[in-house]
Amino acid sequence: MLTKAISAVFGTKNERELKRMQRQVDKINALEPTISALSDDELRQKTDEFKSRHANGESLDRLLPEAFAVCREASKRVNGMRHYDVQLIGGMTLHEGKIAEMKTGEGKTLMATLAMYLNAISGKGVHVVTVNDYLAGRDAELNRGLFSFLGLTVGVIYSQQPPHEKFDAYRADITYGTNNEYGFDYLRDNMVFSKDEKKQRPLNYCIIDEIDSILIDEARTPLIISGQAEDSAHLYALINNIIPRLKKSDNEEDNKNNVAEDFWIDEKNRAIEISEKGYEKIEKFLIEVGELGEKESLYSPARLPLLAHVQAAIRAHHLFIKNVHYIISDDNEIVIVDENTGRTMPGRRWSEGLHQAVEAKEGVEIQAENQTMATTTFQNYFRLYDKLSGMTGTADTEAAEFKSTYDIDVVIIPTHRPIARVDLNDQIFLSKLGKYQGIIREIRQITAKGAPVLVGTATIEASEELSYLLDQAGIKHNVLNAKQHEREAEIIAQAGRPSAVTIATNMAGRGTDIILGGNWQAEIEDLDALTDAQKSELQSQWQARNEAVKAAGGLHIIGSERHESRRIDNQLRGRAGRQGDPGQSRFFLSLEDDLMRIFAGDRVVSMMRAMGLKEDEAIEHKMVSRSIENAQGKVEARDFDARKSLLKYDDVANEQRKVIYGQRDDLLEEIDLQESIKAMHHEVYNALITQFVPVGSVDDQWNIDGLEDEIEDAFGYYMPINDWLDADRRLDEEGLRAKIIEFAIAHYQKKRESMGEQNAARLERDFMLRNLDRHWKEHLTQMDQLRKGIHLRSYAQKNPEQEYKRESFDLFQSMLGAIKSDVVQDLARVHIATPEEIAQMEEERRRQAEMMRLHFEHNDMGLEGGIATDESRPRATQNVQRITVSLGGAVPSMPNLMPNGHANTNTNTSMDTNQSMTDVGDTAETQNTDDVFIPANINRNAPCPCGSGLKYKQCHGKI
Repeated sequence: MLTKAISAVFGTKNERELKRMQRQVDKINALEPTISALSDDELRQKTDEFKSRHANGESLDRLLPEAFAVCREASKRVNGMRHYDVQLIGGMTLHEGKIAEMKTGEGKTLMATLAMYLNAISGKGVHVVTVNDYLAGRDAELNRGLFSFLGLTVGVIYSQQPPHEKFDAYRADITYGTNNEYGFDYLRDNMVFSKDEKKQRPLNYCIIDEIDSILIDEARTPLIISGQAEDSAHLYALINNIIPRLKKSDNEEDNKNNVAEDFWIDEKNRAIEISEKGYEKIEKFLIEVGELGEKESLYSPARLPLLAHVQAAIRAHHLFIKNVHYIISDDNEIVIVDENTGRTMPGRRWSEGLHQAVEAKEGVEIQAENQTMATTTFQNYFRLYDKLSGMTGTADTEAAEFKSTYDIDVVIIPTHRPIARVDLNDQIFLSKLGKYQGIIREIRQITAKGAPVLVGTATIEASEELSYLLDQAGIKHNVLNAKQHEREAEIIAQAGRPSAVTIATNMAGRGTDIILGGNWQAEIEDLDALTDAQKSELQSQWQARNEAVKAAGGLHIIGSERHESRRIDNQLRGRAGRQGDPGQSRFFLSLEDDLMRIFAGDRVVSMMRAMGLKEDEAIEHKMVSRSIENAQGKVEARDFDARKSLLKYDDVANEQRKVIYGQRDDLLEEIDLQESIKAMHHEVYNALITQFVPVGSVDDQWNIDGLEDEIEDAFGYYMPINDWLDADRRLDEEGLRAKIIEFAIAHYQKKRESMGEQNAARLERDFMLRNLDRHWKEHLTQMDQLRKGIHLRSYAQKNPEQEYKRESFDLFQSMLGAIKSDVVQDLARVHIATPEEIAQMEEERRRQAEMMRLHFEHNDMGLEGGIATDESRPRATQNVQRITVSLGGAVPSMPNLMPNGHANTNTNTSMDTNQSMTDVGDTAETQNTDDVFIPANINRNAPCPCGSGLKYKQCHGKI
């Protein structure tokens, strides 16, 4: 009551915002005569003037009135379009980092140019985000002339773009692209090995078109860069055969009371639950086919991945429907369909084995699973920008979520002309068939008057069902869904012609206006060169059609069912009534619709059945409408909770991601790493020493032989700790620890000097980057596994969120320790071979190749024997693992191993001198050997290669 009273006196928050901005509009309008009097050159020079003033300390806010006036005047001269006052308010809203809700047809694309121009003055870049590549390219071309006139550059980013083009696009004053491409470029930039390979600049200012689609509908979709993991296609195919044997229960309560079939479906939460009976049946089958041991259980930790396969297969069969959630492409691949837009999403795959399960279900090739190498979410990526704004026709229903998640306010921009659309009451039928019959009757009535009709459907399947019925009824129509996406612009351009009937999934609701009478400009573009007279004639014909359609009532929208979100319904309604045009909208529902069946109360269903309605009879009732609104509210609340939960968990990973990516950036800046390397030596050796020489212990508790062996195994060189103790009996634990670390650092410093400063610095950076990336990739897999099972902690009366934070922190600390350990090991084991050693290695390789050729020749002659094992090879080749690369420039084929044997995917490196990197031990170990070839990574406790029978450390390895 108090809020209403305050609003009555002072106006709503939105009204107060509009009133404040109107004062700025008055200033801009007052400048118009002065700005209009400028010549083209003088107008263009205003951009340089603004840049200079901003560089000298004048804020963008102070520049706003004049900059907006200049942009409006330039638009008049270049495009023939002048910004309305409401568009000026929209531009201010975007500049202030808010969301502008503007109704369809009010000119969002033109409005955004104001904020783009003002913020491009800073020189830090403006990113414009669209939902697909077509809109990014279209909008960039629409505005390129305007910005070029004003002295600004425009770039477009897209998938598979040549690196130099993408680099240039990001350096433009204004860059257009899709949310996916911006997000993936961010991840890719944090996987490079040179700062020159990074594409994006620091994230400055972002304008998101259709911001609700990207930050709400897409919020739960993670961006993942992945590599292939272990192939388990056979397992998916095998488990796919189990599903037909399992019985689904339609009564969830029976399952909970153990009077169940094998599983049941929770449609509200899109989840499945397997009963005890179901588990027993699945286990029996898996035992029969040999995938599960006789005494093993699906509940055992080792078998949880197998259980995940089963759950994915059940979901694929019972929750994911062909032509609703996915289609099968011409290439026989499963392509996901976005439920909110109706568009296909080529290249995207469901995670957690679901995509492979759907492939098995449909009998197409099962592609290998992927291992995550880098990941983020749109929620966290877009929060990295210094300033974030957006525009859409439908944001107010999600205003609370925008504020709580992104700290962005929504401002509802008034329309330039009053909305003339009439939203009619819903009609509710008993059955889907009755509903379709009602839709056909409505189409006949509307088209008979000459008005066009747009029928919106929620799925491809529904659009095809309705299309079939219209064909049967003899009604000509066009169908626009994910299967005909290439004809989208063509179909929408003519959907406003008199009596035109268009069936479309949600994809028709974004990016392209339906013009009453059809789009005559699109018609001209489709024809060859026309004379001015022909163009004028086409425009006159369009004008007549436009007037006829308006007289018939304008575009008529029919919704074939309510969507789970009110926002999607509003988007469909908003296709009609653009810029004051007449129009109507009505939704047709049935008790068989998913929303009604799952969420509407039993009271509504009972009431309608009690009324004795015929199948094709409809009712309009307030109680039913309220029930639908309540159902949509429940779904929206559920989805909001799911997004909040995702963000809470991803925020944990996001903080870790910032640390890792921050360290990568520091490494790419070529900072001096010597102090960091020394600190790593201290930490790594301290941890190792503690295992054998506990803190505060006495010498009787020490295991010096074990410590010597461990150092040799881990770091590839011998440290004479026993000799030190023999020479100085007074060495205590603290003194010994200091001496070991001092020796280790001195050992590395000596090696560093032999490499040369520049080579050593590059090796240090390279090893740190590679180990950082490898461990981060493994950490992401561990975090994903932790996340999947964390909900089970609630059964132990623990808070899953707190447990996830605690354990993920422990995993992160463990990862950082492992990175340091591997870097120190790599640097200790690496060796820059001399030219003489390279020649010796090449000679050894040739000799081995000759021996192997002889062995093969003997085998061809039927003699016994084969390729020599380690024991039968000449001693000089035992235990020698070498990785030799040229350090004289870029290396196109560096072996896929790091010095400690770690697998690695990035093989490019660069060095200055004409040397090679070799996986052997310290150079001192290969000298003074009395002509006996000593492998540089030989263990000091191994037999000496000279054949004396002594240990190497007691013979040629004696110090």
